[in-house]
Amino acid sequence: MKEYKIAVLEGDGIGPEVIAQGLKSLSAVEKKYNIKFNYKKGLIGGVAIDATGIPLPLATIELAKKSDAVYLGAVGDWKYDTLDPAIRPERALLGIRKELGLFANLRPAKVFEELVSSSPLRAELVDGVDIMIIRELTGGAYFGTPKGIDIKDGVKVGYNNMIYTEDEVRRIAKVAFETAMKRSKKLCSVDKANVLDVSRLWREIILEVAKDYPEVELKHMYVDNAAMQLVVNPKQFDVIVTENLFGDILSDEASVLPGSLGLLPSASLSSEGPGMYEPCHGSAPDFKGQDRLNPIATILSAAMMLKYSFGMEDAAKDIENAVTQVLKEGYRTEDIHKEGNTLVGTSQMGDLIASKIK
Repeated sequence: MKEYKIAVLEGDGIGPEVIAQGLKSLSAVEKKYNIKFNYKKGLIGGVAIDATGIPLPLATIELAKKSDAVYLGAVGDWKYDTLDPAIRPERALLGIRKELGLFANLRPAKVFEELVSSSPLRAELVDGVDIMIIRELTGGAYFGTPKGIDIKDGVKVGYNNMIYTEDEVRRIAKVAFETAMKRSKKLCSVDKANVLDVSRLWREIILEVAKDYPEVELKHMYVDNAAMQLVVNPKQFDVIVTENLFGDILSDEASVLPGSLGLLPSASLSSEGPGMYEPCHGSAPDFKGQDRLNPIATILSAAMMLKYSFGMEDAAKDIENAVTQVLKEGYRTEDIHKEGNTLVGTSQMGDLIASKIK
């Protein structure tokens, strides 16, 4: 029997509740494919601060590195907002990405046919939208040095540096082109090359890598235009690749297209070592323990784990099909519920999806 080790980091707020629903689908996959997932829990975020005084304990890092994949819930809570920013729960996300070398963030934004009316945009704009945004995750302004807040000529000055090496751009470009080859062979690279030197390097390297993928239709777009086009004509996009800060903004913008953050999974991958899988939504501490939140993003994140870390594409498709079937049958959590649907809670939605994996 094939076995895989999964580090389960439930985190804060609704994290434990949605992770529990993902584990239900993984349990169904175990039975169908005669495999074994060995889970070991670790602390991250606010619960880690409460237990150890820091958001990302060394024990959690070691657990993650020894695992085949990391399954993450969410981090953060209002009660930690007064802490020094250096030790707030959210710092754990940057920390674990760096420790695991998770440089490629894959965030699909797919509009389910059954949920077209849930999108804030008109149906004709979003019907059929299926975008994969690939965001570079360990470089750019979030990690560039020097950074800080200083006093210069008696005035406070804050600064961050958006820095990329050609090797960092090349490796994310290869992920993007390989992804495009498996989809519609269309890639849009987003930068700000008309203003930023770092973007000019980005575009130069993208064009170099493109020579190895002549089948892929490549276009370039400035980030401000890309932000507009995601709203005006999202169906023009298939795969988008961009740097860390731009990717953070654009992927959050694209996340509203399907109608709810509760529908959007993500995968963060490295050159070697475990990938990390998590929903795109936050910890929603105000809803903790109320059985109200949508677990589909977390369940689909488990499907991405099966596909990218374990090479189980059939099992990943089983989970995706199960989600689609439950939506076709009219079951909805409150974030996507409309008149005529059947309202269910977090746990029941998890049960329903797992029951379709046979």
